[in-house]
Amino acid sequence: MSTVSTVTNMDTRTAQPSTSATSASPIEIDPSTAQKMLAEPGTILIDVREADEHARERIVGAKLIPLSALTAKEIAELGARRVVFHCKGGRRSLDAATRCAILAQRGIAIHSVVGGIEAWRSAGLGTELNTARPKMSVMQQTQLTIGAVVVAGTALGFLVNPWFLALPAFMGCGLIFAGATGTCGLASLISMAPWNRVSTCSAGTCSTGTCSTGSSR
Repeated sequence: MSTVSTVTNMDTRTAQPSTSATSASPIEIDPSTAQKMLAEPGTILIDVREADEHARERIVGAKLIPLSALTAKEIAELGARRVVFHCKGGRRSLDAATRCAILAQRGIAIHSVVGGIEAWRSAGLGTELNTARPKMSVMQQTQLTIGAVVVAGTALGFLVNPWFLALPAFMGCGLIFAGATGTCGLASLISMAPWNRVSTCSAGTCSTGTCSTGSSR
């Protein structure tokens, strides 16, 4: 991966998109710099987390495009001259920014918020929170379920009956399939649970925690 430079305490009013666009590398920025950029026309904020995470807590004005479905072509079609990505802690947004770095050749500046929404919140910039949504994301719930089944199956296999070892073996096969296809049946099943259901809201607001897409600036 190419070296990523970090921008802090910059005056976004004097920064021109063409400067960022001259490099094929995405630029990491702190939350305060991101907020200043978002106040300028032509800048949009993209949340690359999953829909359930977005429904639980979001930055007002962010548009949801999960990393699993994000493409440079889709980002280019938004028509922005500057795109700022964010996620929970900064890793997924940097992946998204790196994936879209080629758009610099088209004059589109690409940025990733260091520390994600957690750093944004810590900086006192504010988020919209729906406490009715579960704190644990679908992915975390899936990982917890798989871990519990593997531990239980292994223990039962050694202490009760070897046939119980089929449980961790089954989970292992499921992980291989998910990694190869990008589709996790267990995650899909867990997402259908009543506490995880997320539906689209036409108003583009997550104040009720029921939307799967945010609104762009």
